[in-house]
Amino acid sequence: QVQLVESGGGLVQAGGSLRLSCAASGRTFSRAAMGWFRRVPGKEREFVAAISWSGGRIYYGDSVKGRFTISRDNVKNTVYLQMSRLKPEDTAVYYCAAERSGILGTNPAAYDYWGQGTQVTVSS
Repeated sequence: QVQLVESGGGLVQAGGSLRLSCAASGRTFSRAAMGWFRRVPGKEREFVAAISWSGGRIYYGDSVKGRFTISRDNVKNTVYLQMSRLKPEDTAVYYCAAERSGILGTNPAAYDYWGQGTQVTVSS
């Protein structure tokens, strides 16, 4: 079992930066692939970024490539999403997710555990 708690969301102006954190509990974290997704009301959940358990493989969604950076600290059981050059279209609820078998992917259906989400609002 893995429990995930996101933090770091808030209101920021376009062009600014935020860093999201996802604190995980549970002994399977270090072997889990971790992902960030986001959702805007009325739309499908969108893949943002994912990182393998070792940190050696990383995927990004096309809309955030070059602006967002995912990382993880397996000692602190935490995964991060550094968001830079934010745009109003980045406004969403951001969710952290864990895939317990360690298989890295972009499909939210493949992830086993989810956090409660944190709101990010980017003003123009």
